[in-house]
Amino acid sequence: MLVNEWVETLWTVLNVRPKTLQNYKHQYGRYLKDVMGSYELDLVKPVELQQCLLALPPQTSRHCLMLIKTIYREANLYGHTKANPSTGLKTPQIQLSEKKFLTWDEVNSRSWGRYDEQIRFLALHGLRWSEAVAITESDIRDGFVYVSKSVYGPCKSKSSIRKVPYLGHFSPLPVSYKPMQKCANTHGVTIHSFRRTYAYLLKTQGIHVTTAQRLLGHSDPMMTLKVYTSVLDSEIDDAGVLLLKSIS
Repeated sequence: MLVNEWVETLWTVLNVRPKTLQNYKHQYGRYLKDVMGSYELDLVKPVELQQCLLALPPQTSRHCLMLIKTIYREANLYGHTKANPSTGLKTPQIQLSEKKFLTWDEVNSRSWGRYDEQIRFLALHGLRWSEAVAITESDIRDGFVYVSKSVYGPCKSKSSIRKVPYLGHFSPLPVSYKPMQKCANTHGVTIHSFRRTYAYLLKTQGIHVTTAQRLLGHSDPMMTLKVYTSVLDSEIDDAGVLLLKSIS
């Protein structure tokens, strides 16, 4: 069986969320189809896959490798092959860069044009973009924003279903994130940066990390801790002043 033939069948039996399936189809069609699609499942050449992966950006390469593993895991499960050309393949090392974000005071003091309300809403509630787009006025009641869905359907996990205190500024978000993303880029940040703004606001107000985990909808507390370790240069300076006071 050709890889292309198996993949077309795979899309119909793979038990994943619609958004995940959409991403898989995009990744396969754009990056993998020309490299492996015309081969028999048993005859795909690992060296060609490795060359393909190393030529891609690190994050994209990692996603493609996970997809290749999924394709062959399922092919093995259904008895179409015993081969697994993904064994031992490597991807370029991901270079971690410092995540940029703005404090709430910075967000509030700037003009965001036609998206003033929407961006303030994101910064004050910490919702993921896909969650915020799905919010309607009926989801805001009794002083809380109730998060129970995303623009793609159900929330990504049970921990994503939550309520957060409503702090105002709700206005329906546009269906496409691109106009707001462009607006955020002019200030050196991304849409996701406003989620970090909220996390930093929780941190500076002394909200315990376990409470922040629930408010942010994180399933893994380590994810929340990574956000909570974000510091500003001014905090380093303040720490020095406090330490000097403590020993003087």
